[in-house]
Amino acid sequence: MMKPEFSTDLSGQVALVTGATSGLGWRFAEVLAQSGAKVALSGRRTARLEELAASIADLGGTAEPVPLDVSSPSSFPEAVDAIEAELGPITILVNNAGVPDAQYATAMSLGKINQVIDTNFRGAFALSTEVARRMIAAGTAGKMVNIASMTAFEYHENNAASLYAMTKSAIVRMTETLAVEWSKFHINVNAIAPGLFESEMTSGMLERMSDAVVEQFPRKRICRPHQLDSALLFLVSPSSDAVTGTIVKVDDGQGGR
Repeated sequence: MMKPEFSTDLSGQVALVTGATSGLGWRFAEVLAQSGAKVALSGRRTARLEELAASIADLGGTAEPVPLDVSSPSSFPEAVDAIEAELGPITILVNNAGVPDAQYATAMSLGKINQVIDTNFRGAFALSTEVARRMIAAGTAGKMVNIASMTAFEYHENNAASLYAMTKSAIVRMTETLAVEWSKFHINVNAIAPGLFESEMTSGMLERMSDAVVEQFPRKRICRPHQLDSALLFLVSPSSDAVTGTIVKVDDGQGGR
């Protein structure tokens, strides 16, 4: 009888995490590094990236700050070149960077519309293709995890985040279609759809929310970043080699309220 095959050992892997300067991205980078991966930390705030890299190094991990604005895809080839030179070819990509719209559709300026689409969807697609081209050329397998949102599946009148929900729905479909297109190259593409989690991005919304809103949740609580650890590690580990095109919903039952 075979023993259960489950491992979260990421030794020898190189991971790129976007939006690593705070919140979920910060936690994702820590978890990947603690599991043995060398992690490229990307985001716009260099000081925060350096702070996280130092913290990971203090715990015995390896991390490299790579300043990157995902809304500027023209910079991706140079950034990936730098990561490969410092850490080696990327084998894990976590498309986490995102911005909220936090206003109703009719109140949004064209500039804001472009920012949300460019950051939440266009950048993730362009970076995925940049990394995939290199994996395919080298003949190496890879794991990609896109951070979607439960707003792609559940939306309520008082959310005031319709464009955000649309971009996250696009991320879901991107995950499903790229999984098919890249399956023959052994590139697994999956997504996590979190509910409402504590993060810098959601802090303003949480401040505006009354306690009554949280009381409507079945478990009457806001999720914490560490509650995504197991989903992330499963999707990037050897244990999920046969899993691709899957969306893992992690919402603590919030969507059923």
